[in-house]
Amino acid sequence: MMLKSVYFMFFVCMFMLGLMACSSKPKDKFKNLTADEFERLIENSNVQRLDVRTVAEYSEGHIAGSININVFDENFSATADELLDKTQPVAVYCKSGRRSRNAAQLLVKKGYTVYNLDKGILSWIELGKDIEK
Repeated sequence: MMLKSVYFMFFVCMFMLGLMACSSKPKDKFKNLTADEFERLIENSNVQRLDVRTVAEYSEGHIAGSININVFDENFSATADELLDKTQPVAVYCKSGRRSRNAAQLLVKKGYTVYNLDKGILSWIELGKDIEK
């Protein structure tokens, strides 16, 4: 009887550890913002606006005042260091939010304070917010 209780407790403990291992996700070190939150953030002139899409996508329309550095460019990190100021926050976006999350992670590792437009410029446009060409 005692042996069954020990086995049962062992099983319960292992099950709980397994659940915790599966559910734990590393916390992003950047903040995801809705389009409205992003818009409020970039009203501050100290916030750098970074579009990480391709040049072709950028030329089709972008958020005013943003610079373009393609996250898939092999020189992304070096170009970011040339064009961005680490003492100022960076508001990053792409088309749907996936590429900008990757860019945000890279920039955070380099010491930038980063805010990501969740769901990208598509959500921005869907809400009728202005873009320039």
